[in-house]
Amino acid sequence: MQTIVVGTKIEQDERKEAILTVMSDNYCRAILESTMDKPKSAMEISADAKIPISTVYRRLQTLHDNRLLGISGSISDDGKKYFLYKSKVKSISTHFNGNYVEIEVVPNKSQN
Repeated sequence: MQTIVVGTKIEQDERKEAILTVMSDNYCRAILESTMDKPKSAMEISADAKIPISTVYRRLQTLHDNRLLGISGSISDDGKKYFLYKSKVKSISTHFNGNYVEIEVVPNKSQN
């Protein structure tokens, strides 16, 4: 059985530029890939993707600001905050035709 995946076309030029900038960054792509199937903590992402933790935190903020990464969290019994990060996108495709860039974002529907 074949599943048709429907994405959302991005129309706003500012949003297109932001997505292209994020996708041109190796660390951002590694974080999205690492968190695609299940939510992970910043420390898990750092270990999995072999990215320094300070860089992970900066890129997590960038990805969240651009609505490509979801954050869920809780506070442990001892009062420590614990956040998990999960990719909101399964794929991003671009098409360049002269002076027009078309971007389609397919949402990540995997559960965990």
